[in-house]
Amino acid sequence: MCSINHTWEGPLAKGRTRVNFVTAGRATRPVATAQNFCRRTRYRLQSPPVAVSDLNDTSRFKVSGARDRPSREPSVREACLVVMYGESIGRRISLGAGPLTIGRSTESDLQFEEESVSRNHCRIDPTIGANGVPEAWSISDLRSTNGTHVNDRGVECAVLNHGDHVQIGRNILKFLVSGHIESAYHEEIYRLVTTDGLTNLPNRRAFEDAMQREFSRSTRYNRPLSLLVIDIDHFKKVNDVHGHLAGDAALRQFATLLKVNLRRDDVAGRMGGEEFAVLLPEIDGVGAKIAAEKLRQLTARHRFEFEGALMPLTVSLGVATRTAEDQDPMEIYRRADALLFTAKRAGRNRVHS
Repeated sequence: MCSINHTWEGPLAKGRTRVNFVTAGRATRPVATAQNFCRRTRYRLQSPPVAVSDLNDTSRFKVSGARDRPSREPSVREACLVVMYGESIGRRISLGAGPLTIGRSTESDLQFEEESVSRNHCRIDPTIGANGVPEAWSISDLRSTNGTHVNDRGVECAVLNHGDHVQIGRNILKFLVSGHIESAYHEEIYRLVTTDGLTNLPNRRAFEDAMQREFSRSTRYNRPLSLLVIDIDHFKKVNDVHGHLAGDAALRQFATLLKVNLRRDDVAGRMGGEEFAVLLPEIDGVGAKIAAEKLRQLTARHRFEFEGALMPLTVSLGVATRTAEDQDPMEIYRRADALLFTAKRAGRNRVHS
């Protein structure tokens, strides 16, 4: 039995990664280079820039080592809720062996002081196992006015699973259950720094980081880079006619429409309110205008619904592409934003480039 160790540095590794080759009975010629090893295992050392939208999906880039192997399922699990959107973003609410009532009432265990939350809105109950500790949690609506939603579906009673999003009024909470709840919570807090809690898209900060990264790459290798700035037309009317809960649902549905109709390397982000932006690496001005028109038509045809009510939406888009004179990515953004303003003044539901 012999063991051969190789180390290298690369974008797949945080610092240096050690790979052990163990052979039985005879010596084996070591792999000549890390590049050959990566080719055999279908990993690439020279991988393309990672889109911000892929930051939560690390499975494609992970090289497993001893510390990455999952531990055995712990005998005792803990659970908590983390506020993703609404009052007190990032707040953690631990779930124990007793019920947790949620509502607007001061007598609720978890109080949200807003009109969209009923006085007694919902309750979370644990299921106690044979060892006397909780092994599952379920949520029950308490005949609230606006209902309790799990993963955008109204529920009367539902068992909660790890990662479920619970909406109570305009507040969105994420359910976490783990044998290592501290670690899970801190991972979620890190994600909140870069992600918009309502739409699950990169927030403005994360989008601007991606824009800077792609701008540097585009400038260095003289590759095309385009940007779309998007505004939902007359969005205030949606809130006025259907209410803010419906408006939040429309924003989430529009974010989903963006994600499923963009390429893997494109980056969509929510810049604030009803304004979004899309970064298009390797796309020139002509291609960017085609992509913008496609998104405009898809939005106009899409059925945006909330509790049976239709909410027709249209969007206006400004399109800009990097030029040799650009010294900063915000120059591209300002041009696209100005063209968006021109599209809105010209009547909305159109693309300007």
